[in-house]
Amino acid sequence: MTSIPKRALMAAALAAAFAGLSATAIAQNTTAAPAAPATTQQAQEGAKEGQRDARRAERMVRMQQRMAERQAALKAELKITAKQEPAWNAFVARTAPEARPARQGPREDWSKLTTPQRLDKMASMKVERDARMTQRHDAIKSFYAALDVEQQKVFDAKQMQGFQRAGMKGHGKHHHHGGGHHRMGGPV
Repeated sequence: MTSIPKRALMAAALAAAFAGLSATAIAQNTTAAPAAPATTQQAQEGAKEGQRDARRAERMVRMQQRMAERQAALKAELKITAKQEPAWNAFVARTAPEARPARQGPREDWSKLTTPQRLDKMASMKVERDARMTQRHDAIKSFYAALDVEQQKVFDAKQMQGFQRAGMKGHGKHHHHGGGHHRMGGPV
């Protein structure tokens, strides 16, 4: 059995993360506006947030439609058999983005947090993201194992096309970029 390249899995995971946002936006549609804004500024901010949420919801609907189209095309290209249908359905279900809970109140203002608090918050978010990525990777590996050799080749090729579309051409382990090594603040 061949393995899926790490970058392919990362691209798939990123696609799932974006799709997860769509499920959230659809579930929320828009956030509730404040009951009685105390000031004109708060009313304007609430209106802007509502517009932003509506645009996000529209974007997410379009993204989900594209995702469904890509899944249908992949299923057809892989020529999923009746015997493989349960593995396909499990793959689609396990890689579907999770709906995020509706946001309660305004977003947290990170500028009011201390650096250690921000670091702790980022570490917590990373743990959650890594757990979702691991679940997604397991789902992909499980589905991949259910494919025959020809289907695996098609799956691998489709994943590589996704990398190339995402601009990751040539980013293998021996790829060298121009210029020197960089750190924050510029070249060393």
